[in-house]
Amino acid sequence: MPELPEVEALARILAERAVGRQIARVHPAAVSVLKTYDPPLTDLEGRTVTAVRRHGKFLDLATDGPHLVFHLARAGWLRWRDGLPEAPPRPGKGPLALRLRLAGPEGAGFDLTEAGTRKALSVYCVRDPQEVEGIARLGPDPLAESMTLEVFAGLLRGVRHRIKGVLRDQSVIAGIGNAYSDEILHAARMSPYRLAGDLTEEEVTRLYEAMGTTLRDAVERSLGSAARDLKAEKRSGMRVHGRTGQPCPVCGDMVREVSFADSSLQYCPTCQTGGKPLADRRLSRLLK
Repeated sequence: MPELPEVEALARILAERAVGRQIARVHPAAVSVLKTYDPPLTDLEGRTVTAVRRHGKFLDLATDGPHLVFHLARAGWLRWRDGLPEAPPRPGKGPLALRLRLAGPEGAGFDLTEAGTRKALSVYCVRDPQEVEGIARLGPDPLAESMTLEVFAGLLRGVRHRIKGVLRDQSVIAGIGNAYSDEILHAARMSPYRLAGDLTEEEVTRLYEAMGTTLRDAVERSLGSAARDLKAEKRSGMRVHGRTGQPCPVCGDMVREVSFADSSLQYCPTCQTGGKPLADRRLSRLLK
């Protein structure tokens, strides 16, 4: 799933290429992708793109009229194309979800695509981004100047949930998903099973610094990359996430995994759990 660093890079790519230009056509290619009906997508046509912003994992294409907001979900992606056909795409079973063509003879624009059969990519045409429920409930952005150590500590205080889940909760902190929560916890040398409300002052500080450093470094690596290269860039920067069975780059211990129904987490026992592997209940059931 694209997370804060990749979505930030996509926002900057779109801002550089689309701001100041008029939208010629917006074609949904999958009926399920559009989550709003008022205003209609056609209200975007003829409008000038004024800004591109990121809200957590949401992208917001602002115009001098409505906003086009979209969330790429787990398997969605944005593909910029310098030349798009004028003819509207045919709805079908392929990966294309929506096409936006800018005005101009070259027909530049982008496609929103989604791989797989579990379709979760969402598109909204709204007058204000706060009309999107997912944006309205977002917690503070981890890279905002307002996210001070004191604010961060306040978000964790008294929370009786595992820190891995708290970092991923978009209503607590916006933009962090499964991959970067693994990376942040590894950098902070912290077990994903620690209860957020039990962290000491020193641990909260360490986690706060790891969050900022990990996300800023990932954003810096992503900037300047073409949209098609961002996924590979994300994978190349991971130290534990997606690297089960490989040596930890810090201590050399083997990266372990805990599997859940629809996701998994990766961690280093030596760096994060005092050398003790975490119980993987799904694996335990298979061994019985």
